[in-house]
Amino acid sequence: APGAAPLADGGPSASAPTSMPVASPAAPSAVTLGGKVHASPSVRAFARELGVDLGQVKATGPKGRILKEDVAGFIKAAMTSGVVPGKTPAAAAAGASLGGGLDLLPWPKVDFAKFGEIEVKPLSRIKKISGQNLARNWVMIPAVTYHEDADITDLEAFRVQMNKEYEKSGKKLTMLAFIIKASVRALQEFPEFNTSLDGDNLVYKKYFNIAFAADTPNGLVVPVVKDADKKSVFDIAAETGALAKKARDGKLGPADMSGACFTISSLGGIGGTYFAPIVNAPEVAILGVNKSVMKPVWDGKAFVPRLTLPMSLTADHRVIDGALATRFNVYLAQLLADFRRVML
Repeated sequence: APGAAPLADGGPSASAPTSMPVASPAAPSAVTLGGKVHASPSVRAFARELGVDLGQVKATGPKGRILKEDVAGFIKAAMTSGVVPGKTPAAAAAGASLGGGLDLLPWPKVDFAKFGEIEVKPLSRIKKISGQNLARNWVMIPAVTYHEDADITDLEAFRVQMNKEYEKSGKKLTMLAFIIKASVRALQEFPEFNTSLDGDNLVYKKYFNIAFAADTPNGLVVPVVKDADKKSVFDIAAETGALAKKARDGKLGPADMSGACFTISSLGGIGGTYFAPIVNAPEVAILGVNKSVMKPVWDGKAFVPRLTLPMSLTADHRVIDGALATRFNVYLAQLLADFRRVML
């Protein structure tokens, strides 16, 4: 996945997508009834979303019932150990040597020291955990990326003006907060983007939780703004800033990274033009944005300078075809060009 930069600045904040489903290296210890794990539907949904095999979780509830707290503790143990989801270190190594269990060629084994000086550094815990999930998403999702430019000249001027007016209050608007709010409106207009595949069914969600990729010293994590449709742009800006700081301090918990409907990955603090972010299963789409640039735009009489935001929308083609994805992109660009449309 692409690299990222901090999300706390005023412009489109930089980050890149990864997801954090994890599982513990512990041996199976869940109590089963009739060969099945004893857990409520809500706990099963929580574990499924985070990629946790309940058969590996130690139950602490009455009569061997697995609680949500058990799953959360299980995840924390995995993040501490850095073991890949649902596998012991030995099993993970065996899988890698066989091409990840996908009938692929084995990973090349090269003695790099033969060619020159080398230095070996271990992967961070976050990269170990997220790597398996990213590889699965890349292989299993037939994803297509669609590009669009949004004219944010007026929106950026409004953001700067509001920040000046609220300077003494300590409130600060970020472009990321505007993008999150506009994305919610686009999801409402195109509900197929707020779904998840579940076998032969498509689950339509009535809530709007927006994830954003945050850069940390140890890798990328994806905290979630819950119920973004019910929050103001100021509220969203404050929450993304707080979550980004929490991520950098290594204090994000499983609840902070679960429940997302749609993810935004921004490289705005770095640059670039377009890229192809990886969809975070079980979501069906992800939006990537780059650094806004001034471009000459023909207004019918002359070329005028306009601040343009490059957008890259990657979607699961099993759910979202090219026409629908393009309509979503165009609609989102219209919202950002005239933010009053968000209120309609």
